[in-house]
Amino acid sequence: MNKTTDYMIKPIFPAVALRGLTVFPHAIVHFDVGREKSIRALEHAMASNQPVFLVTQKDVRDNDPTYEDLYKIGTVSYVKQLLKMPGNNMRAMVEGAYRAEIEEYVSDEPFISVRVERVDDTRNPRMANRTEAAARVLKDTWQAYAALSPRVSDDLSFEVETETDYAKIADNIAQNIHMPYPERQKILAERRPYARIESMCSFLSHEIGILKIENEIQAKTQENINKNQKEYYIHEQIRALQSELGEDDGAGEAEKYRERILALHLEEEAEEKLLKEAARLGRLGANSPESGVVRAWLDACLELPWHTATEERRDVAAAKRYLDQHFYGMDKVKERILEFLSVRKLNPDLRGQVICLAGPPGTGKTSIGMAIAEATGRKFARVSLGGMRDEADIRGHRKTYIGAMPGRIINAMRQAGSRNPVILLDEIDKMSSDFRGDPASAMLEVLDTEQNHAFRDHYIELPFDISEALFIMTANDVSAIPRPLFDRMELIELSSYTDEEKVEIAKRHLLPRELKRHGLRPVNLRLGDDMIRTIISAYTRESGVRNLERQLAAVCRKCAKRIASGEAKSLKVTENNIETLLGPKKYKETLPSRPSEVGVVTGLAWTAVGGEILPAEVNILEGTGKIELTGNLGDVMKESAAAAVSCVRARAERYRIDKDFYKKYDIHIHFPEGAVPKDGPSAGVTIATALVSALTGRAVPTDIAMTGEITIRGRVLAIGGLREKTMAAMRHGAKRVIIPAENSSDLEEIDPKVRENLTFIPAEDIDDVLSAALLPPDEHVSEEKETAVFTPCVREMPQENGAGLVC
Repeated sequence: MNKTTDYMIKPIFPAVALRGLTVFPHAIVHFDVGREKSIRALEHAMASNQPVFLVTQKDVRDNDPTYEDLYKIGTVSYVKQLLKMPGNNMRAMVEGAYRAEIEEYVSDEPFISVRVERVDDTRNPRMANRTEAAARVLKDTWQAYAALSPRVSDDLSFEVETETDYAKIADNIAQNIHMPYPERQKILAERRPYARIESMCSFLSHEIGILKIENEIQAKTQENINKNQKEYYIHEQIRALQSELGEDDGAGEAEKYRERILALHLEEEAEEKLLKEAARLGRLGANSPESGVVRAWLDACLELPWHTATEERRDVAAAKRYLDQHFYGMDKVKERILEFLSVRKLNPDLRGQVICLAGPPGTGKTSIGMAIAEATGRKFARVSLGGMRDEADIRGHRKTYIGAMPGRIINAMRQAGSRNPVILLDEIDKMSSDFRGDPASAMLEVLDTEQNHAFRDHYIELPFDISEALFIMTANDVSAIPRPLFDRMELIELSSYTDEEKVEIAKRHLLPRELKRHGLRPVNLRLGDDMIRTIISAYTRESGVRNLERQLAAVCRKCAKRIASGEAKSLKVTENNIETLLGPKKYKETLPSRPSEVGVVTGLAWTAVGGEILPAEVNILEGTGKIELTGNLGDVMKESAAAAVSCVRARAERYRIDKDFYKKYDIHIHFPEGAVPKDGPSAGVTIATALVSALTGRAVPTDIAMTGEITIRGRVLAIGGLREKTMAAMRHGAKRVIIPAENSSDLEEIDPKVRENLTFIPAEDIDDVLSAALLPPDEHVSEEKETAVFTPCVREMPQENGAGLVC
């Protein structure tokens, strides 16, 4: 019974959902209505002389709000006027009556109907004084707001000042100022006058702070406008005077420069400097010899990409497809490029990428740099550093010098026309220095991610941001790069190619390119995989594929000549005609073909162009204990030879060597191909093994190669360049390779094809090396001689000199 009575008391009103608008009690508001339901609700209320319930919807983008999409508190209002507008819209004028809260969502058709309950202010007599004090504060805050806001009318200010009902002050202000509708709804829903006034005070205080900042910005903007107008007026006067003096050409050119400078919107320092030089150009006149210097400087500065950047492609899958299509192998390099793109995709603001691609010549370092630019969609610029010895090539010359120009880095940015290009610094290990400075030191700022956001070229003299550029260096020998410079790079090594990788590269890339270059089609030249392998093994012996490309070009030329002369329509390369096409075979597998010799051991060497074998020969001669080292050896290699001799002397008794051999015999240690300098510590194991072989008469198999540094105690220490050395061993026909035990973990980096063809023997000390390398004594040696101290095989000094190997 009570429930039914309550429903009879609480009225049902048509409701209108308002977008971004809140109506307060006692306020007269105009608004436009376009939704059909809202129009029908207003017309019904107008026709029946019934109030309408105006409530704000939570999301202004919702075209058909439901009960859950509306706020609960609204205003019961009377419709004073309805006007039809163009486009089936209607303009309504309403007057708010009182607050009300939705009790029940009654109907949705033909318009929204709701049952509401009136909400009266909660007035606490004990809060009367606090409410009055808060109202006074609100009035003072309103005065401060009205003084700052240009949109406040005098009538509204008068109403606020003269209002005696403190409960209505906040409603009046909230209805008539610019205020987000959630904030208005918060005040509308508040039943306590004190809390309502407090919320309005807080909002007005926040707005006062914002308005102060806006006024400061507007004042500063107006000041700049006035300054620009004044400068424009003065410039026009100067132009008029110069026109009278016949100097209008220079002034007009200066004004064009000035317009270009202002259009760039540069930093204050750069803009001020450029405007000063442009004004100076106008004063110099067209015939002044210095005007050419100023004009060239202004052109160089304005051609820089101050705000121009290329949109970067960050599609990792597309980049992977591109790299796989254009490059075979290089898994580590491709993975690093894809990681870079992935990080850029997640964090586009990442800066400071400096990558160094190190490896032998012909392995595709420069091509990888160009591929990175292509895969990322960036501009590309190449800077060749080989032979550079002047610091000004990096930083530029002072513009006061005759013929001054910007440095290579700024020129690369101008050439690319973008702030975020890929800049390839080619052959960074080939830089040198002289009295003109050290370009490697100048590169420190270029590659320092903490400094290059304000790089200053000596010619430009303005800070220019190069931090968004991706720097890629190429080098053959990273040991030639100064340590502080190398510390700024992330090293990615490109190792030598295996024969199988060269075959695939030749089939997929080199041969099709040479055929196209020579005007041939695949049907004109038939070159099978076996013949490609023959060319690789017999005519090229390199880490990269440049010589292979030259040999393929030679075959294509022979084919083109036959077709052009009418001798044949196609050419098939076979074992029978390959020497006719390319000449006699240059290289043969030498290691297994020669017999094992006493005192001859095959070592392995790392070079800047890949791995190579390093044969070591030892002769024991009648003499007085003199040790002779030949083969163009460096100081480190000579010390390794001395350490090997000391190590063998300490183990003489263990290997039945005369303990006074170093007194009775001369020892000649020779490395063939002496025209090429050799240095490094990793030949110590080779020298010691060759020495023991010569002193004991036990030969070393030709299919075994070795590398490692030795101490005078006989320990075998780790070495570098193991990947290149093992590839050289396989290329020259070795089957077993002795390596330091400390390098066992590096075997994972070796190519799988090399691991399949070689047997690796880790050695911790020289005894492990000798037990694996030395053949047993000859069978004809008697037991009596075996138990006696061995007398070395004395040989004559060889007469021929070696001929060239890089160590």
